[in-house]
Amino acid sequence: MSGTSTTAATLDAPKTRAAADQDTGERGGKFLTFYLAGEEYGLEILKVHEIIGMMPVTSVPRTPLFIKGVINLRGRIIPIVDLRLKLEMEAKEQTDETCTIVVQAGELQIGVIVDKVSEVLDIADGDIDDAPSFGGSVKSDYILGIGKSEGRVKLLLDIDKVLSMEDAQHLSSAVAVGEMQTVEEVEPEQQDVDGVEAPVKLKKAA
Repeated sequence: MSGTSTTAATLDAPKTRAAADQDTGERGGKFLTFYLAGEEYGLEILKVHEIIGMMPVTSVPRTPLFIKGVINLRGRIIPIVDLRLKLEMEAKEQTDETCTIVVQAGELQIGVIVDKVSEVLDIADGDIDDAPSFGGSVKSDYILGIGKSEGRVKLLLDIDKVLSMEDAQHLSSAVAVGEMQTVEEVEPEQQDVDGVEAPVKLKKAA
Protein backbone atom coordinates (compact mmCIF):
# COMPACT_ATOMS: atom_id res chain seq x y z
CA MET A 1 0.00 0.00 0.00
CA SER A 2 2.98 2.25 -0.50
CA GLY A 3 2.81 5.39 -2.62
CA THR A 4 -0.78 6.13 -1.65
CA SER A 5 -2.35 8.65 -4.04
CA THR A 6 -4.57 11.54 -3.06
CA THR A 7 -7.54 9.31 -3.77
CA ALA A 8 -8.82 7.99 -0.45
CA ALA A 9 -8.59 4.28 0.26
CA THR A 10 -11.57 3.54 2.47
CA LEU A 11 -11.25 0.52 4.74
CA ASP A 12 -14.33 -1.50 5.59
CA ALA A 13 -14.14 -2.98 9.10
CA PRO A 14 -16.56 -4.92 11.33
CA LYS A 15 -17.40 -1.97 13.59
CA THR A 16 -19.82 -4.06 15.66
CA ARG A 17 -16.91 -6.04 17.13
CA ALA A 18 -15.45 -3.00 18.93
CA ALA A 19 -17.70 -3.08 22.00
CA ALA A 20 -17.44 -6.86 22.33
CA ASP A 21 -13.64 -6.76 22.26
CA GLN A 22 -13.57 -4.06 24.93
CA ASP A 23 -15.85 -6.13 27.18
CA THR A 24 -13.75 -9.30 26.90
CA GLY A 25 -10.38 -7.57 27.08
CA GLU A 26 -9.22 -9.33 23.92
CA ARG A 27 -6.64 -7.46 21.87
CA GLY A 28 -6.46 -9.71 18.83
CA GLY A 29 -7.95 -8.74 15.50
CA LYS A 30 -7.09 -6.89 12.31
CA PHE A 31 -4.46 -4.15 12.41
CA LEU A 32 -3.34 -1.63 9.81
CA THR A 33 0.46 -1.64 9.96
CA PHE A 34 2.71 1.25 8.99
CA TYR A 35 6.27 2.49 9.37
CA LEU A 36 7.81 5.27 11.43
CA ALA A 37 11.60 5.72 11.47
CA GLY A 38 12.11 2.24 10.04
CA GLU A 39 10.05 0.49 12.72
CA GLU A 40 6.68 -1.16 12.15
CA TYR A 41 3.61 -0.06 14.09
CA GLY A 42 -0.05 -1.03 14.04
CA LEU A 43 -3.46 0.52 14.65
CA GLU A 44 -6.70 -1.36 15.24
CA ILE A 45 -8.55 -1.50 11.93
CA LEU A 46 -11.75 -0.71 13.82
CA LYS A 47 -10.34 2.77 14.45
CA VAL A 48 -9.34 3.42 10.84
CA HIS A 49 -11.66 5.29 8.48
CA GLU A 50 -9.48 5.69 5.41
CA ILE A 51 -6.00 6.35 4.04
CA ILE A 52 -5.33 9.47 2.01
CA GLY A 53 -2.33 10.94 0.27
CA MET A 54 -0.71 14.11 1.51
CA MET A 55 -2.60 17.30 0.76
CA PRO A 56 -2.17 20.99 1.68
CA VAL A 57 -2.66 21.64 5.40
CA THR A 58 -3.97 24.91 6.82
CA SER A 59 -1.88 25.71 9.89
CA VAL A 60 -3.57 26.73 13.14
CA PRO A 61 -1.68 29.13 15.43
CA ARG A 62 -0.98 28.47 19.10
CA THR A 63 -1.14 24.69 18.86
CA PRO A 64 1.59 22.15 19.71
CA LEU A 65 4.19 21.47 17.00
CA PHE A 66 2.90 17.95 16.38
CA ILE A 67 -0.47 19.39 15.28
CA LYS A 68 0.29 20.41 11.70
CA GLY A 69 -3.08 22.06 11.12
CA VAL A 70 -6.35 21.04 9.48
CA ILE A 71 -7.57 19.83 6.10
CA ASN A 72 -10.97 19.99 4.48
CA LEU A 73 -11.72 16.38 3.54
CA ARG A 74 -14.86 16.38 1.42
CA GLY A 75 -16.52 18.94 3.69
CA ARG A 76 -15.15 17.55 6.99
CA ILE A 77 -12.55 19.51 8.93
CA ILE A 78 -9.88 17.02 10.01
CA PRO A 79 -7.00 17.99 12.33
CA ILE A 80 -3.65 16.56 11.26
CA VAL A 81 -1.11 15.08 13.70
CA ASP A 82 2.49 14.30 12.77
CA LEU A 83 2.86 10.99 14.58
CA ARG A 84 6.65 11.20 14.44
CA LEU A 85 6.63 14.45 16.40
CA LYS A 86 3.93 13.26 18.81
CA LEU A 87 6.09 10.23 19.67
CA GLU A 88 9.13 12.50 20.05
CA MET A 89 10.95 11.24 16.96
CA GLU A 90 12.96 13.38 14.58
CA ALA A 91 11.02 15.15 11.84
CA LYS A 92 11.40 13.82 8.31
CA GLU A 93 10.85 15.29 4.86
CA GLN A 94 7.82 13.92 3.06
CA THR A 95 8.31 11.31 0.35
CA ASP A 96 6.03 9.71 -2.23
CA GLU A 97 5.19 7.08 0.39
CA THR A 98 4.23 9.51 3.16
CA CYS A 99 0.50 9.38 3.79
CA THR A 100 -2.22 10.23 6.28
CA ILE A 101 -4.34 7.67 8.12
CA VAL A 102 -7.73 9.06 9.16
CA VAL A 103 -8.68 7.46 12.47
CA GLN A 104 -11.31 7.75 15.17
CA ALA A 105 -9.77 8.99 18.41
CA GLY A 106 -12.49 9.33 21.02
CA GLU A 107 -15.12 11.65 19.57
CA LEU A 108 -12.73 13.14 17.00
CA GLN A 109 -11.71 12.06 13.54
CA ILE A 110 -8.06 12.95 13.08
CA GLY A 111 -5.42 12.35 10.45
CA VAL A 112 -2.06 10.93 11.52
CA ILE A 113 0.93 11.33 9.22
CA VAL A 114 3.09 8.19 8.85
CA ASP A 115 6.17 7.39 6.77
CA LYS A 116 4.58 4.52 4.86
CA VAL A 117 1.57 2.23 5.13
CA SER A 118 2.41 -1.47 5.08
CA GLU A 119 -0.54 -3.90 5.15
CA VAL A 120 -3.55 -5.16 7.08
CA LEU A 121 -2.71 -8.09 9.34
CA ASP A 122 -4.86 -10.43 11.40
CA ILE A 123 -3.01 -10.89 14.71
CA ALA A 124 -4.41 -13.41 17.20
CA ASP A 125 -4.77 -12.46 20.85
CA GLY A 126 -2.18 -15.10 21.76
CA ASP A 127 0.36 -13.39 19.49
CA ILE A 128 0.12 -10.08 21.36
CA ASP A 129 2.34 -9.61 24.40
CA ASP A 130 2.01 -6.93 27.04
CA ALA A 131 4.09 -3.81 26.59
CA PRO A 132 7.32 -3.86 28.61
CA SER A 133 7.68 -1.59 31.60
CA PHE A 134 10.10 1.28 31.07
CA GLY A 135 9.96 2.58 34.64
CA GLY A 136 7.70 5.05 36.34
CA SER A 137 9.06 8.08 34.47
CA VAL A 138 8.24 6.70 31.01
CA LYS A 139 4.62 6.42 29.91
CA SER A 140 3.75 3.32 27.91
CA ASP A 141 0.00 3.10 28.41
CA TYR A 142 -0.50 4.14 24.77
CA ILE A 143 1.00 0.80 23.69
CA LEU A 144 -1.78 -1.74 23.24
CA GLY A 145 0.75 -4.55 23.03
CA ILE A 146 3.61 -6.09 21.09
CA GLY A 147 2.27 -7.99 18.10
CA LYS A 148 4.10 -10.90 16.48
CA SER A 149 3.40 -11.88 12.89
CA GLU A 150 5.46 -13.75 10.29
CA GLY A 151 8.55 -13.53 12.47
CA ARG A 152 8.32 -9.77 12.80
CA VAL A 153 7.38 -7.60 15.76
CA LYS A 154 4.98 -4.65 15.55
CA LEU A 155 4.31 -2.05 18.20
CA LEU A 156 0.50 -1.86 18.44
CA LEU A 157 -0.78 1.56 19.44
CA ASP A 158 -3.93 2.55 21.31
CA ILE A 159 -4.72 5.78 19.45
CA ASP A 160 -7.10 6.92 22.20
CA LYS A 161 -4.17 6.93 24.65
CA VAL A 162 -1.55 8.26 22.25
CA LEU A 163 -3.38 11.58 22.59
CA SER A 164 -3.89 13.10 26.03
CA MET A 165 -6.99 15.00 27.11
CA GLU A 166 -5.02 18.22 26.61
CA ASP A 167 -4.12 17.08 23.08
CA ALA A 168 -7.81 16.40 22.39
CA GLN A 169 -8.68 19.92 23.52
CA HIS A 170 -6.06 21.38 21.17
CA LEU A 171 -7.39 19.24 18.31
CA SER A 172 -10.99 20.27 19.02
CA SER A 173 -9.89 23.91 18.99
CA ALA A 174 -8.13 23.37 15.66
CA VAL A 175 -11.33 21.90 14.19
CA ALA A 176 -13.31 24.91 15.44
CA VAL A 177 -10.83 27.31 13.84
CA GLY A 178 -10.94 25.35 10.59
CA GLU A 179 -14.73 25.43 10.53
CA MET A 180 -14.67 29.18 11.07
CA GLN A 181 -12.27 29.59 8.14
CA THR A 182 -14.46 27.51 5.86
CA VAL A 183 -16.89 29.91 4.20
CA GLU A 184 -19.45 29.60 1.44
CA GLU A 185 -18.39 30.95 -1.95
CA VAL A 186 -19.52 34.52 -2.38
CA GLU A 187 -20.41 36.57 -5.44
CA PRO A 188 -17.46 38.38 -7.06
CA GLU A 189 -18.74 41.79 -6.02
CA GLN A 190 -18.86 40.60 -2.41
CA GLN A 191 -15.25 39.46 -2.35
CA ASP A 192 -13.84 42.91 -1.74
CA VAL A 193 -15.70 45.18 0.63
CA ASP A 194 -14.05 48.47 1.55
CA GLY A 195 -10.71 47.09 0.36
CA VAL A 196 -10.88 44.04 2.66
CA GLU A 197 -10.74 40.65 0.97
CA ALA A 198 -13.17 37.91 1.97
CA PRO A 199 -11.71 34.91 3.86
CA VAL A 200 -10.14 32.18 1.72
CA LYS A 201 -12.10 28.96 1.50
CA LEU A 202 -10.21 25.84 2.62
CA LYS A 203 -9.46 23.59 -0.33
CA LYS A 204 -11.44 20.35 -0.33
CA ALA A 205 -10.01 16.97 -1.14
CA ALA A 206 -11.14 15.49 -4.42
